[in-house]
Amino acid sequence: MARLVTDRCYAAGLAAQVAGFLLAFYARETLPVYLVAAAACAAVGVAAVMGAAVLGWRVTRAEGVVLAVLTIALVLLAGAAEPSRVTTVPPTTGWVLAALLGACVALAPMAWRARGAVPLAGLAGAAFAVLAVASRPLPSLEWTALPLNPLAWLTLASAAVGQVFLAAALQRGSTTSAGSAMDAVTMVVASAAGIALVGDQIADGRTAWLIAGLILIVGGVLAMARVGTVVAEQGRPSDTESSAQPITQGNAR
Repeated sequence: MARLVTDRCYAAGLAAQVAGFLLAFYARETLPVYLVAAAACAAVGVAAVMGAAVLGWRVTRAEGVVLAVLTIALVLLAGAAEPSRVTTVPPTTGWVLAALLGACVALAPMAWRARGAVPLAGLAGAAFAVLAVASRPLPSLEWTALPLNPLAWLTLASAAVGQVFLAAALQRGSTTSAGSAMDAVTMVVASAAGIALVGDQIADGRTAWLIAGLILIVGGVLAMARVGTVVAEQGRPSDTESSAQPITQGNAR
């Protein structure tokens, strides 16, 4: 982490991630967690458009299909979403979320000893899910009340834990494998916790839309790990990756 702080590319990416966090923070004031989380998970589509337009990345046919699936998933979830404000939650909600974050920290040594990026990325996804759910009531509060709210501190703690896990995962595997595993876990955990713990609403008669959208968004980000490859350092593909250079995975929160 100390070396990453001095890396300009990582610093720029982290700044963009902070900006994405702030936008998602305010979006959760009225929108359910499952919709905001899905939009963040579909950031790979934004990366594809930007990469193709600015950097000349080649988008393969398989990747185009995945992007279409992600778009359909977002449409379904947007149609299923019922806007609402959450101003207070029971104290047990905070304890459950804190226990989940504590479990992520407790499992960190085991994930560190495991091979590959997926275990650490999965823990990062769970931590970011805690962040998403814990921050749901916060935008409706006055700024002066935030320092006294335990959920505000839980939000900051989960952001720090998730960022450390993500950085560790990116040291061990490709951006697509780490990003897709993280996004899939975030989507599932945050959606379930948002409905169960903070009362996220579903539009009348649209439950099937929600289920279909969740399946498609999770399937889409996992599929991207298989059909997409990472552009290697200096623009050269690595030894274990194809010579093609399709899109990379985005990590906007």
